[in-house]
Amino acid sequence: MLLPLAGLGLLLVWAGPLGGDPWLADRLYAWEGHAWSLRDAWITDTVIHVAGRNLNVAVWVVLLACWLLACLPPSRRWALRRPLGYLLLATLVSCLAVSWIKSWSNMDCPWDLLRYGGRKAFVGLIELRPLGMGRGRCFPAGHASGGYAWMASYFFLLAVAPRWRWLGLGTGVALGLVFGISQQLRGAHFLSHDLYTAGICWLVSLTLYLAILRPPADPRRAARSGGGTP
Repeated sequence: MLLPLAGLGLLLVWAGPLGGDPWLADRLYAWEGHAWSLRDAWITDTVIHVAGRNLNVAVWVVLLACWLLACLPPSRRWALRRPLGYLLLATLVSCLAVSWIKSWSNMDCPWDLLRYGGRKAFVGLIELRPLGMGRGRCFPAGHASGGYAWMASYFFLLAVAPRWRWLGLGTGVALGLVFGISQQLRGAHFLSHDLYTAGICWLVSLTLYLAILRPPADPRRAARSGGGTP
């Protein structure tokens, strides 16, 4: 379950210290005609950004209604109460965690930078910003969190329908990629912003799974495998 974080770590090394962020952003910026031509495009702004966010909220509200129904008799629905509660909490906490970090991280979007037609010099995450430069509110990637948060579906389905768990994971990753790539095309984020968001969402989902959904250890199985008390 920690293997995805190792993969993200390798990608972050490339995106950060090895210069992958500006390398990719330079090519997207040049491909769009040395301007963020897709910043206000219908597909990236209206459909993927605005409608995608609204659809995300709508799905969450529907799941909330399903959870409330699962809390009511008959008891056969109660089996879904804890998994649905986990999914609601994991997706919400993932998005809130990213939003909270974004509120104080103080980094700019690519479209703000001189290199890409903006008015600000690049200032790294742990560098001091010059006085009067103004705050940055672009790290990590907020919109992508609305997609990557649904990686929690992997753990939800692991609890209720294990054979479908990879579909749940793939759905979350696909949504995160669509939301994230769209925002990169608009000039709103570097690749590393999305990678950090994916890592935060996975950590939140994994931590809450271990706290809420992970089945208790079977002492008999542990004894058979040699894990019992000698």
